[in-house]
Formats: sequence, structure tokens, C-alpha cells
Amino acid sequence: MKLFSSFCFATLIVAATAILSAAQVSAKDKSAIEEIVRQYILENPEVITEALERLQERERLAQEKAQQHALKQSAAALYQHPMTPEHGNPKGDAVVVEFFDYQCGYCKRVLPSLMEVIDSDKNLRVIWKELPILGPVSRFAARAAMASDKQGKYLEYHIALMALRGRLTEKRVMETAKSVGLDIGRLIEDMGSPKIDRYLDETLRLAEALGINGTPAFLIGNQLVPGAISADQLRQIIAQSREPKG
Repeated sequence: MKLFSSFCFATLIVAATAILSAAQVSAKDKSAIEEIVRQYILENPEVITEALERLQERERLAQEKAQQHALKQSAAALYQHPMTPEHGNPKGDAVVVEFFDYQCGYCKRVLPSLMEVIDSDKNLRVIWKELPILGPVSRFAARAAMASDKQGKYLEYHIALMALRGRLTEKRVMETAKSVGLDIGRLIEDMGSPKIDRYLDETLRLAEALGINGTPAFLIGNQLVPGAISADQLRQIIAQSREPKG
């Protein structure tokens, strides 16, 4: 913290110097003004905290604005992509989009809460966005899950994969597929579709555009919610997304 404060102090001095240089102040006056600024900061160190808070708020607002713009630009990919698996009420008045990875422990932890909310809310639409960012096995599992949708078993397979504990392997992914009754030969053939790889690449770019850099991440209404959250927290945010705007 001391090092950080020193950095902020130096930054303010540099900023003041830059302003003075731009104003073409004489070297003597410049030195005097710099000393005044330095003394003022030393006597009123709280201005550093105030400046930082203002900077953080400005950055937060800029990020929020960029995110809302990205949401508008990405609406079709988020809500209307024909390859994206869905669950719940397709005409629901609230939508939850989850970005997840089958090797993500937090994704596994949050699934029971999400399923609890889905089962109790008959007017909720859920969109599953595969975001395999934790290595080649994650990508393999995502391809298998996407292919399982061709056999009408996406949700069952999704839940089974999320229930696995320990290190995920390609063998375990396929054993789990067999355990939920998937036709393995057909699954392997469908996994080879270039459309699936293109879709997964598109989803990765979509997540990057929205500022998502980890899993799980939920998009509920216009609110991006990172991390594992409880069923009650999910219900609260969903309720907020249903509130009339304006």
C-alpha cells in the first residue's frame, strides 16, 4: 500500500509537471509550483485517495459503457444463434446466459443452484454458452456436449459432465456420454463437424468482447455477473432484470 501511494504521489507530480510544460512556464516558476503541489499533497494526502476513487469510477463507467455497447452489437450471437443449446421457457420474460467450462470447479459448484432456479421458475429462459478456456480437454468436452445436442441429450449430458470430480480426460468424457445413453459412433462423427469448432471460436470472441475473462459468468438482462453465486442471488438478479426500465 505504501509503494502504491508513492506511485500515486509520483504520478500526480509528473502530471503537474506535464501541465506546466504544456503551459510553457519558466523553469524557475515551474520548480516553485512543483514544490507547492508537493507540499500540498504531503499536507493533504487524502487527495490521493480521492483522485484514485475518481479514476476508478471513471474507468468503471467507461467499462460499463463499452460492455453495454458490446451487448447491443452481440445480441444475435447471444440470444438467437441456432447452435446454442437452451433450456426452460423459450418465450420466458427473463433470460440467463451462462458461459462455462467443464473443468471449472466454480461452474460445477453453481450448477445445482442454477438448476434449482430453473426448476422453480417456469418463465425463465436459460442459454448455455460453452467457453472451453481451461485447456484441450475442455475443448474436447465442449465439442462432445455440442454434438450431444444432435441426439437431444444436451442437458442430461451437461449435468453428467459437471458432476464429474477430479481431472477430466477424453476417456471420462466419452464414458460419461455412454452412461447417459448417447450413440458414441454418431457422437464422434458429429464432434468432427467444422461448424462446432467455428461456433466455439465465435463464443470465445464473444466472451472477449463482453469483457468475460473467466468462468462461470452469467449475463442476466443487461447485468454481467462473474463467479459462482447462490440460488437466492440468482433469483434476486433475475427479479431485477424483470423490473420495468425507465
